[in-house]
Amino acid sequence: MLADITPVILTYNEAANIGRSLDRLAWAREVVIVDSGSTDETLAIAARFPNVRTVHRPFDTHAQQWRFAATETGIATDWVLRLDADYMMEPALRDEIAALVPAAATAAYEIAFSYCIDGRPLRASLYPALPVLFRQGRARFEQDGHTEKLRIDGAVVRLANRLLHDDRKSLERWLQSQVRYQASEAEKLSTQPWAALGWADRLRCTRVLGPPAVAFHCLVLKGLMFDGKAGLLYTAQRVTADLILSMHLLRRDLQRIGAGKPSG
Repeated sequence: MLADITPVILTYNEAANIGRSLDRLAWAREVVIVDSGSTDETLAIAARFPNVRTVHRPFDTHAQQWRFAATETGIATDWVLRLDADYMMEPALRDEIAALVPAAATAAYEIAFSYCIDGRPLRASLYPALPVLFRQGRARFEQDGHTEKLRIDGAVVRLANRLLHDDRKSLERWLQSQVRYQASEAEKLSTQPWAALGWADRLRCTRVLGPPAVAFHCLVLKGLMFDGKAGLLYTAQRVTADLILSMHLLRRDLQRIGAGKPSG
């Protein structure tokens, strides 16, 4: 099965992560990187790996970037393994994938994540399982807020082992990204009908209940209070992201009031 898979990674200034990710992909005949203009050591690090091929494309949206990466970069295998630069494949997951014999109806495999803080896996997180390994021609990318969703045409099977999510970029970079991401999320929440929102998004739309609900969910329901400072840092990050979202929503409310429109 490994010979029929091409890992694909999107990059932009991922020097803190890309080497560790590529180290774990030595089994792949080819790894395709689609870079959107990195100015750090990302490309120099990637060039050290003989199985890596880099393609350059200016970034517009995550869905468009992934659509290009999966369908317009000359991938010859039937299966694509879509990875972020901070996803790390452990040997147990590699071996599980190697042993797969996909049924004709199977269009994708879903993989859960162990979220890490500076290399330390947390007992839980809010990061969802995703269809990471998919069959060519049986999936499509759609923009969803600040990120993309992969829609699968066919059966999706959950794998037993997990990917590590271990982002080592700076806190400053994380904060800058959240300002952009949550602006897109505010746009998404403000334009969707109330009936289409899940309970978590409805809490966020209150502008005030989202951050404390996230803190309680992480610390108590997920048990991250028992993961020490790593658990507290992760919780603080998730609460901060929701606070930034609340600020974007409130700013939009004030702009509507100034324009004489009802808030949404």
